[in-house]
Amino acid sequence: MIGNPRNLKASAMWKTFLVVLLFPCLALAAKVEVVATDGNHQLLIDGEPFFVKGGGGDGPKDVLAAVGGNAFRTWGTDNLLDQLDEAESLGLKVAVGIWLGHERHGFDYNDKAQVAEQFESANAAIDAFKDHPAVLLWSIGNEMEGFADGDNEKIWAAVEEIAAYAKATDPNHPTMTVVAEIGGERVRAMHELTPSIDIVGINAYGGAPSIAERYREAGGTKPFILTEFGPVGTWEVQKNDWGAVPEPTSSEKAQYYGLAYRNSVLAEKDKLCLGSFAFTWGFKQEATATWFGMFYDDNTKLAAVDVMQELWTGAPPRNRVPQIEPIRAPGNRFIEGQTVTFTVDAFDPGGEPLTAQWKLYAEAEEYRVGGDAEPKPDRFADAVIESNLNSATIRMPDQPGAYRVFAIVRDPAGGGATANMPVFVQDSDTAAKERLAVAPELPLVLYADDIGPMPYVPSGWVGKTDALSVENNDTKYANSGNTAMRVAFMSPGDWAGVVWQNPANDWGDLPGGFDLSDATKLTFFARGETGGEKVDFSFGALREGQAFTDTAAGKVVVELTDEWQQYEIDLTGKDLRRIKTGFAFAIPGQGKPVVFYLDDVRYE
Repeated sequence: MIGNPRNLKASAMWKTFLVVLLFPCLALAAKVEVVATDGNHQLLIDGEPFFVKGGGGDGPKDVLAAVGGNAFRTWGTDNLLDQLDEAESLGLKVAVGIWLGHERHGFDYNDKAQVAEQFESANAAIDAFKDHPAVLLWSIGNEMEGFADGDNEKIWAAVEEIAAYAKATDPNHPTMTVVAEIGGERVRAMHELTPSIDIVGINAYGGAPSIAERYREAGGTKPFILTEFGPVGTWEVQKNDWGAVPEPTSSEKAQYYGLAYRNSVLAEKDKLCLGSFAFTWGFKQEATATWFGMFYDDNTKLAAVDVMQELWTGAPPRNRVPQIEPIRAPGNRFIEGQTVTFTVDAFDPGGEPLTAQWKLYAEAEEYRVGGDAEPKPDRFADAVIESNLNSATIRMPDQPGAYRVFAIVRDPAGGGATANMPVFVQDSDTAAKERLAVAPELPLVLYADDIGPMPYVPSGWVGKTDALSVENNDTKYANSGNTAMRVAFMSPGDWAGVVWQNPANDWGDLPGGFDLSDATKLTFFARGETGGEKVDFSFGALREGQAFTDTAAGKVVVELTDEWQQYEIDLTGKDLRRIKTGFAFAIPGQGKPVVFYLDDVRYE
């Protein structure tokens, strides 16, 4: 469903006539043919087998050739001569797209004049370029049947008329038409209504790994090319609670390319499948700036290119692009103007040094269909306060709404990786009224090894704090991992404690906290230095008198042993819609110094 429409208007038709006049003596065309033997199919160029290893898009064609590609496709004939000449210089072939009108764009297949003009434009393109040696085949239309049942016989009649002209005029190149998946009447129509179509082109995303099997089950006997494939489409992903689609990382998306290619292309090689065109070979703003691109906007290679290189050549790249994990943050709903720390893990397989660029964009106003051109959303260049390879501190915009945080990681060799995270900015009045519905994924870890940004900060020190010390990375004892938190209180006749707060240092004047309604228990591990230490553990310190209070509280009083034990505060039945103080401990006076250890504090 993801094309790149290029309308062939009257001006384009005149350009093709000029090409005929100005370039009548192009080098001889290659003889391209589809050969069938006992139900198996091959594409031959001048008698030699040619399995299409292609890309679709405006990305660098020299890179396509260098990584093992042998062809690319176009959607129309704009600037086609230059593209054909470049292909010829690089040893590539071109599936020449002839754009046919879409009814959703206003084209009327009941209008004989419109259909006739389209027919003449297509014929002019065929006449102009049929003798160019880089032409592989004629790709007549892209998803012109629409996204319903694809059963408009007048559309298929227009396709057949152009295909018949191509075959009569140009015996050297086969014909293909491209459809959006294979549902409805598409397979039947292409077999019964378009006898002059030699090859079925199929655009598929989430269903690409099963397309070969499903095509056979639908009665497909003509050979096919997988003309677009890549990550799962935005229309195939469940939206979150404000309507945004979570996007896989570039590392995750690369796996989709491999799965589709192995299952539906290689599995049918020299049978029904003649090859494929990975999408998009380049950069394309569609839903987001990174969803479908195999490159970033500066031609930085992403993991999908590495995957296709290995599949095309049988050997992995010598210098693999970086890998990246999903972005993490303390929730995904924030308050206007709130400062939030986002983190990400990325590494380079070859050990090269990496750099990272963080960006904040507005979310696309709508997710369009069919690859229609989309404006790039506004970027908030001043939102990133500070950043490094693994984290960024970003100030949320003052305007409530949907946004998306991007991390783009690059290596010195032109390789990169991308990840993004949709976020929602809420105005403070609404947040207060709704008790701030920030619902993080569970378990929500408050303290553990390598936690990254802490969702609650142990910033609220109370009591005789000058006798209290807290060491966050004690290596003498640990329940899990390498470190634990060591707490020492050296005033035997006094008391002290620490409250974990969100935001840090706030006692109820500011919005914040998390909606922990899905949590059933707060668990933590603790042990004493010698055993017998008494400590109160709790959450929900802000109960009355503040603008933003905790909606629930809980407490457990324990006497520690000198062995690690897990303790639990039961959350069943509590109103957890806003918990601003997620954890606390208080040490009462015990007539002696108290030393104890904490580890693995989390809501589950």
